[in-house]
Amino acid sequence: MAELAKVSDAADAVHLQRFFKTGPGEYGEGDVFIGVRVPATRAVAKGFAGLELSEIDKLLDSEVHEHRLAGLVILNARMAKAMGKRAPDPALQQRIVDLYLAAVRRGRVNNWDLVDASAEFVLGPWLLERPRELLFELAAQESLWERRVALLTTFAFIKAGDTGTTLELCELLLPDRRDLIQKAVGWMLREIGKRVDRAQLTAFLDAHAAEMGRTALSYATEHLTAEERTRYRAQ
Repeated sequence: MAELAKVSDAADAVHLQRFFKTGPGEYGEGDVFIGVRVPATRAVAKGFAGLELSEIDKLLDSEVHEHRLAGLVILNARMAKAMGKRAPDPALQQRIVDLYLAAVRRGRVNNWDLVDASAEFVLGPWLLERPRELLFELAAQESLWERRVALLTTFAFIKAGDTGTTLELCELLLPDRRDLIQKAVGWMLREIGKRVDRAQLTAFLDAHAAEMGRTALSYATEHLTAEERTRYRAQ
């Protein structure tokens, strides 16, 4: 916290509070920023890669956004080491997952950058070879952030060529018209088409384009031809 304070900037804090929608009724309502940009936050966090989980939990409980982001960046590093091929530590992996899920459920991973910087790196590798009921439990909650965590976790699966869970969750979350869910659905669908199989993307669109929100559809069709985009968006 002290190191982050050294690189904070009051003018940046004002900008970040606007950028992350912290006003009344906005998705980041009440969040507090001290004005540290992401590269600087990551640079500070890099110096604390071995921080104890109990201390990371204190960062995640802070009202300051940059403290929570730093805690998540450090948690990613701890998870990567615990998942290491040479000396994996299943007990530590479980402790990290438990800590992360507790933070998610008590509303501490509560903005899109915090979710996007952590879900695929903490839960993603851990669930890659495990049953994935947890993600459907998260997606069943009303919380915007729990739903986004569920979906963004699957980015790790997509990168490994596994699209099944992502497609199921996208279908499940189609009715949720909140902007940050719409963007996440469209983004993950686009990545399936881009990284794994274009035919899987178009098959999903053939089945669901008519019921998709405009934002999700716009993101999902971004890399298709102009003719395909027009056809799907017309539905």
